[in-house]
Amino acid sequence: MAHTPLRRGLWMALGFLCVALGLVGVVLPGLPTTPFLLLAAACFYRSSQRFYDWLVYNPRFGHYVRDFREGKGIPAGVKRIAILVMVPFVLYSVGWGIPADLVWARVLTFVAGVVGVVYVLTRPTNHEPSRAGAP
Repeated sequence: MAHTPLRRGLWMALGFLCVALGLVGVVLPGLPTTPFLLLAAACFYRSSQRFYDWLVYNPRFGHYVRDFREGKGIPAGVKRIAILVMVPFVLYSVGWGIPADLVWARVLTFVAGVVGVVYVLTRPTNHEPSRAGAP
């Protein structure tokens, strides 16, 4: 827990920002949801037990946070979808989406994409049946 009101407020604001980005990621292809929810959980852990509990025990997405926190990994289907969305979006961005004169942006995007794919592939895979909506 953050010890000063300012630190607590900053951690809480960052937590809500991460939740918002995670929720946008639900509908925007290429923007991941689970990593932002994991970051939000870490921020709320440092600022608000109430919001941490709300996130971790949320009936829609809390199971992803709990499973990851317990070392169960990422569900196999989520891994497949993440890779199938990341690869084409990164390749499009690097090949056509980013202007040719912005070489640094192309390189940065490509490296970030490779790091993202490697990260997803190296996390443990959760082969348990889907528990979407389970408390």
